[in-house]
Amino acid sequence: MGHKNFWILLLLLLSGIVLGSFIGDLAQTIPGLSWLSFGQSFGLDSPLIINLGVIVITFGLTIRITMASIIGVVLALVIYRII
Repeated sequence: MGHKNFWILLLLLLSGIVLGSFIGDLAQTIPGLSWLSFGQSFGLDSPLIINLGVIVITFGLTIRITMASIIGVVLALVIYRII
């Protein structure tokens, strides 16, 4: 078994998350598949703003995990194991 590249794993995981979230958003209006959009959001509700007079820095992060994105991550891990 050869050495697997970390960057390929990262790329597959990110694409699984993005595609899973996209599919979850599309399936939200379909009655039989609406469970794919079920999930939880966490992070900063309002951004953190630091005003230094000369520069203003704004920090904000919200992560939304849905069932479809979890399925996308699992599929990405399976594909990585197969490669």
